[in-house]
Amino acid sequence: METQVRKLFERYEQLFQKSLAGDADMDEVASVYASAFIAASPAGVTVGKNDDQFRQFIEQGYAHYRAIGTKEMRIRDVRISPIDEHHCVTHVAWTSTYTRKGRPDVSIDFDVHYLVQKLDEEAKVFGWVSGDEQEVLRKHGIG
Repeated sequence: METQVRKLFERYEQLFQKSLAGDADMDEVASVYASAFIAASPAGVTVGKNDDQFRQFIEQGYAHYRAIGTKEMRIRDVRISPIDEHHCVTHVAWTSTYTRKGRPDVSIDFDVHYLVQKLDEEAKVFGWVSGDEQEVLRKHGIG
């Protein structure tokens, strides 16, 4: 499972970079996710389906990241905690870099904890837990 999960996040990182450049296929980005998912943050818990509405949502999300000056999203570390033979929690340490008008670029380190399922040799994200992204961005003068 570990090899498949690491490949999943390498691909996710590459797709994120392409999306920041405005050059990603949202069907390809959505293929990282399971048919349904759960997301939790200090703002609450949400559930969703991997459908056309979700593709529009992620496309708008990437447009927002570009608008606030996000120029890079890089994985620093991946740590995998197996649950059983098909599931794990993948702890991903990210560094995001932002361009700020009239000020130096700023890099922010943060972690997201992904719920991953591997079926038929393919790993997919079916959930994630993250911190308060908007608060972190505000503290760094972004957005």
